[in-house]
Amino acid sequence: MKNWLKNVGPGVLVSAAFIGPGTVTVCTLAGVTFQYALLWALLLSVIACVILQEMAARLGIIAQKGLSECIREEIKNPTLRVLAIILIFSAIVIGNAAYEAGNITGAVLGITAITTPLTLELGNFTLNLWSVIVGGIAFALLAIGNYKILERVFIGLVGLMSISFLITAFLTKPDFFQVLKGLFIPTTGSAGILTVIALVGTTVVPYNLFLHASLVGEKWKLPSDLKIARRELGIAIILGGLVSMAIVITAAVPNLDDVTSAADLALGLKPLFGEYATLFIAVGLLAAGITSSITAPLAAAYVVKGCLGWEKGLKSLKFKSVWAAILIMGVFFSSLQLKPVEIIQFAQIANGLLLPVIAIFLFWIVNRSSVMGEYRNTLRQNILGILIIGITIFLGAKSIYTVLEGF
Repeated sequence: MKNWLKNVGPGVLVSAAFIGPGTVTVCTLAGVTFQYALLWALLLSVIACVILQEMAARLGIIAQKGLSECIREEIKNPTLRVLAIILIFSAIVIGNAAYEAGNITGAVLGITAITTPLTLELGNFTLNLWSVIVGGIAFALLAIGNYKILERVFIGLVGLMSISFLITAFLTKPDFFQVLKGLFIPTTGSAGILTVIALVGTTVVPYNLFLHASLVGEKWKLPSDLKIARRELGIAIILGGLVSMAIVITAAVPNLDDVTSAADLALGLKPLFGEYATLFIAVGLLAAGITSSITAPLAAAYVVKGCLGWEKGLKSLKFKSVWAAILIMGVFFSSLQLKPVEIIQFAQIANGLLLPVIAIFLFWIVNRSSVMGEYRNTLRQNILGILIIGITIFLGAKSIYTVLEGF
């Protein structure tokens, strides 16, 4: 056990990052609307996450640099370099702003399940004060920089919520034949394509590819550490995927008609917690929301730092201005008069659409001999990588077509 704990690293953080308000909400919506039919999308997402995050981990250990730094250094043509940086910059800023709005809204969804809404009228605009308060807590924790103990508490609460969903998935006695059918037989109409994209986006989070490459380089320094990193990553992501599937299964059983609040999300946990289910899901969403509200802006700041080649990190004013901007945008979008569940779902769809862009850059870098040497992608890894990128591009294109068709 001591040896296992010693080797716990960034893989657990990657897994924890996608067990947040977005996962709980999107997986609940998938279970409510499609029952077990979209479990295959989660299975695909977990496989894609393992493949892409392994590439990011290998890059971090071998190159001892982050993904954005490698991209900036490897593109020699100044024009192409600027275009690539602008593209990554835009993808991460847009994606993380949407993701941050979902994180803050998830925390607010938890708070409002056990308290009353708190709003402020500003002319024609109604400000959700709970969004501002959650954003203020995240801002204070990031500004202080010493939030590790609090973050461990939050991750512990999220972990407890995850275990609860796993237990409840068995207590609800689902139809295992239908579960297996949903896992291995892909089916969805045009109505479900955006939910599929959201499920992919909540599992394979684009900014995690940047964050993971940076973090593994700090923990592991030698190529021989790759074996440990891969094992730790695989176990963590598979466990995270099982939790996501458990949430879909628990949501499919109660046969809900609609999900608009944390109380609706809590119905799936009633077999385990009874009348305390709403309180439990409220605390879980609050913890998951605040934890993610800290990590998302920080990840964006690391990406921008690598893209622009800044030497100084955490303490520099430029670095702080990036995470502050992401946080403020998240608070603003969270304060809009939209249904909380819709904001969270949109954030996951945005992530899913941006994923192919980031995955293509990662795929290119891990095939560069100048960066990876003998550890560049093998033929098998390239085939798997191309398949994953192809599927994400297809899903993204199909979802855009579905949206345009509705106009």
